[in-house]
Amino acid sequence: MSKKIFRSVFTVALVVLLASIGIATTFLYDYFNSSQINQLKAELSLVADTVNEEGIEYFENFDSSVFRFTIVDADGTVLYDTEVKAEEMEKHADREEIIEALETGKGSSSRNSKTLIKKTYYESVLLENGDVLRISVSQMSIGALLIAMLPAVFAILLIATIVAIVLSLAMARQITDPLMKLDLEHPTDNVAYEELTPILTKLHKQHKQIKSQMESIRRKSDEFEQIVASMNEGLILLDEHAMVLSMNQAARKIFGVSTDAKGDDFLLYDRSTKMSKAIWEALEGKHSEYIAQRNNMEYQFTVNPIESSGKVIGVIILVFDITDRAFAERNRQEFTANVSHELKTPLQSIIGSAELLETGLVKEEDKGKFIGNIRKEAARLVTLINDIIRLSQLDEKGEVATESVELMSVANEVIEVLSTAAAKKNITLTIDGELCTITGVRRYIYEIIYNICDNAIRYNVEDGKVEIKISKDAGNAEISVSDTGIGIAPEHQNRIFERFYRVDKSHSKETGGTGLGLSIVKHAVQFHEAKVTLDSEVGKGTTVTVKF
Repeated sequence: MSKKIFRSVFTVALVVLLASIGIATTFLYDYFNSSQINQLKAELSLVADTVNEEGIEYFENFDSSVFRFTIVDADGTVLYDTEVKAEEMEKHADREEIIEALETGKGSSSRNSKTLIKKTYYESVLLENGDVLRISVSQMSIGALLIAMLPAVFAILLIATIVAIVLSLAMARQITDPLMKLDLEHPTDNVAYEELTPILTKLHKQHKQIKSQMESIRRKSDEFEQIVASMNEGLILLDEHAMVLSMNQAARKIFGVSTDAKGDDFLLYDRSTKMSKAIWEALEGKHSEYIAQRNNMEYQFTVNPIESSGKVIGVIILVFDITDRAFAERNRQEFTANVSHELKTPLQSIIGSAELLETGLVKEEDKGKFIGNIRKEAARLVTLINDIIRLSQLDEKGEVATESVELMSVANEVIEVLSTAAAKKNITLTIDGELCTITGVRRYIYEIIYNICDNAIRYNVEDGKVEIKISKDAGNAEISVSDTGIGIAPEHQNRIFERFYRVDKSHSKETGGTGLGLSIVKHAVQFHEAKVTLDSEVGKGTTVTVKF
């Protein structure tokens, strides 16, 4: 703005100055010319009167340093000149002022010199004797006058420039300072210029609208950030060049990103062919979905385009952890297959024995054996169905009434029930510890102790031992069952709580059981928010501990 003001002030000053000089020079030049001509005419009239009386001899004693007089006869011959000898001058018959004086009695003219530096004015009058008396005076032409004035003009221009600079800076400061001090945060509080009031009022309204919109955007952004940050699913936003715009905490954990990935190429974090293909398909407006494993976890990747005004402007990637779902699906399939197998085995034995009895192929003395087999397999089938029902109840995790349960008394009940099975293998059952009461579901706690002890007897050696210990410490209750059995190899220890899982399937019929006992233990322990641990060594035995 200061430059514009300076140019404006300087231009105005220069135009005014040049116009003033031109007008003043022209006016003064014309004025002095007019005065000069009038003076020439007055001087000519006086001298003409004297010459008419005294003749040309009047000029013998005449002295004039201002005007030049010339006498020319009727044919143009110069008779006398105050500056040059008459015989040295050419005829003046063609001079305008001479011709006009001979015709009308008076004549006037003016002529520039060859160099245009001077201009000469002529006045002439016809004398009584027929000659023409001419008076002339020379002065500088207007062009020469202007050239002569150039130093003064330049000096004036310099002064005008300095004055323009000073004035423009002062004026610019005076104009711009109030503008620079305008408080745009509170436009209506400014009183700098009344002319700015409509603009400031409009700015105030726009400022309020923008502030409201920014507040709304900030609020939505905060909400979005909080929602995204609290998501268990991974969320990644990419621009049209597959550069990361946003990546939530869950996604950073999945892809192993420890720093802010904003602005990075996402393919640096996932170089898989599936992901690369999915991203480029999304940039072409297509939906992609696939399942892959990362860090021993199973994830579902959903890749979709982000569109605006019909144009793809980015990509959104959602990552779902489906490890539990996949694991549950595999367990369901295994459970279905195992249940089918476990149910089919006793049923086939029952059907086979019944068919033999029905056809009469069994000898009378062998009928008791086959009937006993039917009873045993039916009992096994009922036990299996009961175990499945108990597992189903534990899976449902419905509301079950709890009560105070004394662990020692429950353990004694289990020992009493399993004493017959232990006696068959000559296994010693012992219980040690102290009275300990917890809040829980009595039948679930019974299932826990029963199934652990049943396994300890079932997989024990002849003349072995099973020891139950009950203790409490700092508000925690603990049941520990130790045996001197065959033990469990390390590669099987993480899986023995799975349904129908057996370390040695070839001996499952010999040992009996449904394969669901430890799975029931696991679910009953989870119901009570307890913890079960296993310590086992092949050939030395196993210790199972449950902490409430």
